[in-house]
Amino acid sequence: MNFEDHEETHPLDNLILSERMPHIWCPGCGIGIVLNCYLRALIESNIDLNNVVVVSGIGCTGRIANYVALDSFHTTHGRAIPIAMGVKIVKPNLKVVVISGDGDLFAIGGNHFIHAARRNVDLLVICVNNFNYGMTGGQVGPTTPFQSVTTTTPYGNIEHPFNLPYLATAAGAVFVARWTIAQPFALIKTIKKALQKSGFSFIEVIAPCITLYARYNRLGGPSEVLKYLLQNSVIKNGIDPALVDIDKDKKIIVGEFIDRDRPELVKELYRIIKEQSGLELKSIVSGG
Repeated sequence: MNFEDHEETHPLDNLILSERMPHIWCPGCGIGIVLNCYLRALIESNIDLNNVVVVSGIGCTGRIANYVALDSFHTTHGRAIPIAMGVKIVKPNLKVVVISGDGDLFAIGGNHFIHAARRNVDLLVICVNNFNYGMTGGQVGPTTPFQSVTTTTPYGNIEHPFNLPYLATAAGAVFVARWTIAQPFALIKTIKKALQKSGFSFIEVIAPCITLYARYNRLGGPSEVLKYLLQNSVIKNGIDPALVDIDKDKKIIVGEFIDRDRPELVKELYRIIKEQSGLELKSIVSGG
């Protein structure tokens, strides 16, 4: 074999915009693992990739929309979910996935998340939770664990963070799960399940920021963080999400917590339109 003529390829090359590489993520960042798991879940689900839309907001995770060879929207800060809702309502046959960070989805975008879950819009929302605002300097965010050190809480965070799975469940999500980047195969399996679910699905992925959060809290480098997440994660499928809050001194509870069914907004909307107009879904979408 002539190695000089050998062109290295990646199994996900056809789903990644290689011309936009190198990416902006720091060495050891877990966002790349989340992207890898998501793309593999798409492939294994045999979904028509022409019907997939990826929407993201602003932040480190938000750059995912710029790197995938799929229809995508890189939206303004905190507005990924309303943009995704608009896409889903206009084109209900599409599979719309929101992938963004904890700050984008639960600080400026928190109100949108709550009401999309309440309405049970058929979206899959994947939140990469790195416990801080990684892109803008490592400031405290809505998911920063109590007493954690950030650039704006040098003496420890005195605010209590959101329990994201509990928040999603209380707001009405029909599928709720959490994994860390140390459980990639479980994450792929869960994403595949969520892609088949009708309604608002939410997956939290813990992926601490190596450059800022992990450094300020003395968690070590990439290998140490992976080891920490693996050793400090406990799988408890079906547990009450009220009990999965994250605390520096507790184990991180992971697994699939909620799987239920509720009437979905877009289907109900088109049902009413059909009943009132007599038009079929295909005619409505095409404008016929």
